[in-house]
Amino acid sequence: MDLSGRIALVTGSGQGIGHEVALELAKLGAKVVTNDISGCCADDTLEEVRELGSDGLAITADVSDAAQVDAMIKSVLEAYGKLDILVNNAGTTRDNLMMRMPEDDWDLILRVNLKSAWLCSKAAIRPMMRGRYGRIINMSSVSGIAGQAGQTNYSASKAGIIGMTKALAREVASRGITVNAVAPGFIQTKLTENLPQDILDTLVNSIPLGRWGSVEDVAHAVAFLASDEASYITGHVLSVDGGLVMG
Repeated sequence: MDLSGRIALVTGSGQGIGHEVALELAKLGAKVVTNDISGCCADDTLEEVRELGSDGLAITADVSDAAQVDAMIKSVLEAYGKLDILVNNAGTTRDNLMMRMPEDDWDLILRVNLKSAWLCSKAAIRPMMRGRYGRIINMSSVSGIAGQAGQTNYSASKAGIIGMTKALAREVASRGITVNAVAPGFIQTKLTENLPQDILDTLVNSIPLGRWGSVEDVAHAVAFLASDEASYITGHVLSVDGGLVMG
């Protein structure tokens, strides 16, 4: 796969999956715009992108805020004149049983996980339409496919990502823009390092492939959907979960 000449924006790329996605796209030749709500995290990822021989921008922005999203896309277009690839990765969790979940936690997760993807996609599709080319990859989750106890807010936001992906794919297909989603399963990140070993063992035993996924596994899937090799795939949800959720 070759992404030379492509301009990619990865939201929430200061750490975790987004960080690895940014690096993977850079390895394939794309110029990468890193984004995080924390400026230092976006800057750190951009520094690693440059160490790989690519280039890009680091933009600090809260992608759940429309004005900040519009300003971010404007900065990308001013710098490069186009935007080819958008990876809507920014997200967070506030897990709790529904009966104990504060309304603020419901609103926060829907705003950060779902509204942000809607705002960024809305801002990106106009320049993509002008160029008659685009790749939008939205980060969903197996929780959005199968549901997860204690995650009604998160599961709803990730299921919403799937519905939005399919609807937008139909809207923009005639303009040469594909829209797909990636649904990671249990992925090893810094957030999972502190889980007790007995919980880790229980979770891994539920995965048919018998191992946790890596951030690299997810990044490879995103890179494929961002490439010309995936030009005839749109409206698809690609599960990267070791077989955890099938069908």
